[in-house]
Amino acid sequence: MDPNRKRAIRLTVALAAALLLASALIYVSFSAGRDELTAAQLLNRAKPGGQYILAGTVENGSIRHDGSTLIFSVLNPKRTVAAQVSYTGLVPDPFAEGRPVMVNVTDQNGKFIGQENSLTTKCPSKYQAASGSIKDTTGVPVPASPAAAAVSS
Repeated sequence: MDPNRKRAIRLTVALAAALLLASALIYVSFSAGRDELTAAQLLNRAKPGGQYILAGTVENGSIRHDGSTLIFSVLNPKRTVAAQVSYTGLVPDPFAEGRPVMVNVTDQNGKFIGQENSLTTKCPSKYQAASGSIKDTTGVPVPASPAAAAVSS
């Protein structure tokens, strides 16, 4: 067989294999992701046993403890619908009412159970208004804590 022809065949096979591997990588990376759901979307789409990522804002007055379980409600962006979550695991320091959160949940017959150690919050300092004032979920300015005032002065 001609050496030029052998070289051309090897190149074609190598390019076809590279294309196949690249296609598989792209397929896996896009199919593996899960969408974040708001409370309203979660309540409409959830099926028993399903696993979801719930994103929203912690509802004011909804945080309570039942033994080692943290129970709180997550509001949708329009703050009209809330989904209650029972969560065990590490709680981030900035977790508080009115803060944006994400948590992986499993629907157990209409109750949303947070997967252990999946709760994350957005850091409030990164989203603080330039004037330095933070507003609660009703739009009322929240006074700076003594610790924050000491750091800023």
